[in-house]
Amino acid sequence: MKKKVVSAVRLQHSFLSVFSKNIHSIYLATGNDQQSIALHYRVGKSTICSIIQETTNAIWDVLSTSSMVAPSTPDEWRNISKGFEERWNFPNCCGAIDGKHVVIQCPALSGSTFFNYKHTFSINLMAACDSNFCFTMLDVGSPGRNSDGGVFASSGFGRALEGGCLQLPAPRRLPGGEEEVPYVFTADEAFPLQHHIMRPYPGRHLEEKKAIFNYRLSRARRTIENTFGILAARWRVFRRPIHANIPKVISIVKATYVLHNWLKGADQRVPGESRHYCPQNFTDAESENGTTAPGGWRDEVTEADGMREIHHLGSNNYSLISATIRESLCEYFVSPNGEVPWQYAHVRRGFTSQTPANTL
Repeated sequence: MKKKVVSAVRLQHSFLSVFSKNIHSIYLATGNDQQSIALHYRVGKSTICSIIQETTNAIWDVLSTSSMVAPSTPDEWRNISKGFEERWNFPNCCGAIDGKHVVIQCPALSGSTFFNYKHTFSINLMAACDSNFCFTMLDVGSPGRNSDGGVFASSGFGRALEGGCLQLPAPRRLPGGEEEVPYVFTADEAFPLQHHIMRPYPGRHLEEKKAIFNYRLSRARRTIENTFGILAARWRVFRRPIHANIPKVISIVKATYVLHNWLKGADQRVPGESRHYCPQNFTDAESENGTTAPGGWRDEVTEADGMREIHHLGSNNYSLISATIRESLCEYFVSPNGEVPWQYAHVRRGFTSQTPANTL
């Protein structure tokens, strides 16, 4: 009798494990409403909520130690920089960064804390990625109303960068150059120009060398755009507002990010034709003359209502040192040692405006 009871308990645990995995996979991959999932499996909504939160927490606890470990040594940052230099022709680049609004339902008794300028409720997230579209750092949870100049400075990533806690390598000479330039992150106009953050020159009618700098910067920065695009295309929970409390939303976001890295890493270990999570032509690709072919994720993510751009993350004020670093890179990109053959044709013919706009 005792053996039968033990076998029944083991069978029940096995059933619950498979049941939880199915519910979790359906919720994250399809974005179906929790109530509809509860009705489909004929269980209570509270049971579905508990399963989702417990499973997402477990995924983060297990996979974050191997698939979401932020670089912590100069050598690790140099490896990332090597990828950007070889693949995207941007030396001394430690990653591309961007911020998003994760749209949520109005939290109970929250007032206007999470109400953003786009008239939706959201939490802010910030992420950095490497040259292979894998996330390297993640900061999530700041209320949506903080989408102003202080959101980046108050984020964990911003504080670590400003305080020199990221262990970035010491400045080095650009390949073939003589001037030492610090390692930087690429970003769009929403971010401030800082010692370790390069953003484009503002304006439309720029002199040629500044237009070339913006073009070269956009090639490296487009990696984070594609990384977010893959995420929203594969995890459809981001296609609509997330109906959950704040701790659960944060847990969901963290679980999808670490699953993205884990699956992207598995893809890189198999031939291109055998990849399923991020198959060939799913990300933006470039021909030998630099012409950009839009990635397949852009056809799937036409309007991600659950993940939106943050248009202002930092002050427009910048230091003379930051401007000097940007100018040094600008000059290098038009020098014999730093130029790429096709950049002049792109700038002179206006091809950079043909780059698909971010649809997230």
